[in-house]
Amino acid sequence: MKIRLNALAVALAAVVASTGAFAQMKLTLGHNAAPGNPKHEASVRFAEIVKAKSGGRIDVQVSPSAQLGDDAAMVTALRTGAMDISANSQGAISAAVPEYAAFGMPFLFPSLPQAWKVLDGPVGKELADKSAEKGLVVLGYWDNGIRHMSNNKKPLTKPEDLKGMKMRTPPDAVTVDIMQALGAEAQQIKFSELYVALQQGVVDGQENPLMNVHSSKLYEVQKFISYTAHKYELTPFVMSKRTMDRLSEADRKIIREAAAEATQFNRKMSLEADQRLEADLKSKGIQFTKPDLAPFVKATQPVIDKWTAGPQGEFVRKVIAAARAAN
Repeated sequence: MKIRLNALAVALAAVVASTGAFAQMKLTLGHNAAPGNPKHEASVRFAEIVKAKSGGRIDVQVSPSAQLGDDAAMVTALRTGAMDISANSQGAISAAVPEYAAFGMPFLFPSLPQAWKVLDGPVGKELADKSAEKGLVVLGYWDNGIRHMSNNKKPLTKPEDLKGMKMRTPPDAVTVDIMQALGAEAQQIKFSELYVALQQGVVDGQENPLMNVHSSKLYEVQKFISYTAHKYELTPFVMSKRTMDRLSEADRKIIREAAAEATQFNRKMSLEADQRLEADLKSKGIQFTKPDLAPFVKATQPVIDKWTAGPQGEFVRKVIAAARAAN
């Protein structure tokens, strides 16, 4: 009898190993945003959906606020398989997949739905294919909003107001080009270090969507926000190809279905953010300005000229054409 029981245990273990049934799996998910930000809330929602769809078998552990490293470090970790999933940034991931920079051309998308239409079409599919070639599986194109400028010196009503102003940028070449085209001194600082840099006067201002200003309490160290809408930025929600390759087909289906739901949740939160946060930021002392954007558009045209003539010029032109068709 004992021999039969041992044989049964071995057989059962073999079945579990071959099917993945009952096997617990932990996946890491890192991002740089603070709790309350749509990026974090969508990450938590994704983890909850995966857990529910897998019957509790797959546990996605969400680490916010750059706890697992900054965006650039997380991209490297994804490509090596040291991390499983990240809600990353357009700038950091463009170091590995340069085509992401195309979506940051100045004044390309006047509204979020227009950006999503392009991302969900053939151009977005091509970008996903290029990402896969670099070891990054696109689970969804999340949103990091349309960006506006803030500073602690004066309202920005024309490009000349930025002359000599020290403006923080993420590690994003397009954003640096935009700031320089407007006459500002661009300084790259990690988002996790931005609050202190503004507080200590290392930089005068920065540019982000209102949801990032609000969730990271940048209103405590900034006074003026100008609705420049100078740049759209997406949040690539990506998985390590090494992780994806080791999953069963059933688990891949769970991950993709959960990602699709979380993507819609993220976009909804992002769309609502600007609509509801202005009043709250005003109550915290922020002064808003709505400048005439025509001079800003004219001043940043050289940025588009530079990128359409560069190594990724063909893809940049595709994105610009798709954006214009979506407007």
